[in-house]
Amino acid sequence: MSHTTTILAELMKYMTEHDLNISDLARKAKMNPGTVSSLVNGNRKFSVYQLDRITEAMGHPVGYYYERYIPECLADASPNWRRMSPFLENCAKLNKLDCIQQVVNMLLDKLGYADPLFQLAEQLFQEKLYEAAAILYENVALSENKQHSERLAICQYRLFQSRQGDDQERSYEAAVQFETYVNRLDEIDQLDALRDLVNTYRSLRKWKKVNKFAKILGDLAEIQYKLGLQQQNAQKENTKKPFYPLFAYWSFSHLVRAEVFDANKDYKTALQHIQKYADLSWVEERDETTLKWKNQFKEWASANTYVNKLMSGDVSVLPDYVAYFSSNKEEILPGLDNIIEAANRYNLNVDVVLQQFENEILSLLEVQRNVGVYNQHFMQERFTHFSKELAVYYLHKGMFSDGFRFLLSCLEKSTVINNKSYILECVRLFESFRENASSETTAAYQKLISEVDAHEE
Repeated sequence: MSHTTTILAELMKYMTEHDLNISDLARKAKMNPGTVSSLVNGNRKFSVYQLDRITEAMGHPVGYYYERYIPECLADASPNWRRMSPFLENCAKLNKLDCIQQVVNMLLDKLGYADPLFQLAEQLFQEKLYEAAAILYENVALSENKQHSERLAICQYRLFQSRQGDDQERSYEAAVQFETYVNRLDEIDQLDALRDLVNTYRSLRKWKKVNKFAKILGDLAEIQYKLGLQQQNAQKENTKKPFYPLFAYWSFSHLVRAEVFDANKDYKTALQHIQKYADLSWVEERDETTLKWKNQFKEWASANTYVNKLMSGDVSVLPDYVAYFSSNKEEILPGLDNIIEAANRYNLNVDVVLQQFENEILSLLEVQRNVGVYNQHFMQERFTHFSKELAVYYLHKGMFSDGFRFLLSCLEKSTVINNKSYILECVRLFESFRENASSETTAAYQKLISEVDAHEE
């Protein structure tokens, strides 16, 4: 919608229609009469704070005039950052992304604005206003002449983080784009960035990439840990520290590399990686955080040893493995997923286990939350994989009602997260058992397929 009148003209019209003088308007807007007089007489431009007060006094929602505010108050030959900065912050909070883009476009050819834009982007990112921050990061990255600068790398890291969401294809594209920038970050920032990159590829089961970046992460963490020991006496209080203890990054590297080899059915090599993080006696620190993570990795090593043996066909560990995760809520979904995958692989009957966790499985059908140490993408993918494996298990046992219920659940979730490989698996599975599907199941399936087609368009 185009506007032919200015903000000031509309204000004057409002004052006339409501028979308000400057003092009346100032009182209604809770502003200084002198300030209002200067604005009404055109002697000064509105600040965004003043505009918001006047807008509310006129009975409009905050942001109502923002599109007009840009050409009328911000489009100067010499942009005023003190005026632009609070406006951009407000636009971010109101999700007026087009306004943010317009203001940033005005600054692209102006020298000296990359740094304040970057600082504002960091502020918005911390406030979880990711879409607004992404616009700023994108434009700061475009204006960065030094292609190997750390600021450019940070912009790309933030863009990668802000693009992680339900759409797995978009998450993958963002990860691929960020790959080439990760080694340009500060070494400490690299640790967390590599961990994030590994977790994204892990949630997508891109095992080659998981292995590649997990190895880089482990090598970097080992180097940083040794450097830390050598410089321990010279460390300053303001030295940048990673989010987790350094040994935890190294341990995490071997944990996920064990997953990679398990996925590739190289159980011997996987077990070697598990044994590496099972024994952390070499870690010298004795603080509470260190002890917590040492115990956590020891516990994970024990659990993943069960998984390693189970996946290699050693069914004898099943009772101990079930006992482990039955008392650990956040491990129930991964545990059940591992068991049902092994059951399908080795034709095992695990009905007793499924009955034991029937309530938990039904609750998982309703909602999947970001639980404990597992990130949202990992849990979403894990539940989708679990639904698919359950569908396979029940359908091959002739339990068609349960089988199709989990098949449809998998198809629905796969559509939401845009996972094409799972969608294809669901289609193949349904077609294999189509003759056993009820008319209601077939109708539900066709509806989901229509949603898949619409998503593709």
